[in-house]
Amino acid sequence: MMTRQRFEQQLAALLQRWPVGTTADLSDCIVAYWNGHQITYAFLCDNESGQVDEEFDVDDYVWDECRPVFEEWLAEPTFTLRDEVKRWLADAPPFEEGR
Repeated sequence: MMTRQRFEQQLAALLQRWPVGTTADLSDCIVAYWNGHQITYAFLCDNESGQVDEEFDVDDYVWDECRPVFEEWLAEPTFTLRDEVKRWLADAPPFEEGR
């Protein structure tokens, strides 16, 4: 059984190889992207537009619920370059350690 820490290490390594704004399409409604410092998880809109709706944290409960799906994704990872995520990251304020 994969741990959340191990999954996130592998996910971060994969995401950092792709251009800014690329999401890992973890399921039909959950994506993740590298914000330059850490993984950000987000839900996609319900309207099938493919747009990112809301960010969320993966806590122990979410990990337990999503682990099988995330493990399946690692076996056959898919990615999408999302212009909206690229714009968000370009407009983000500079990162300050410890804040």
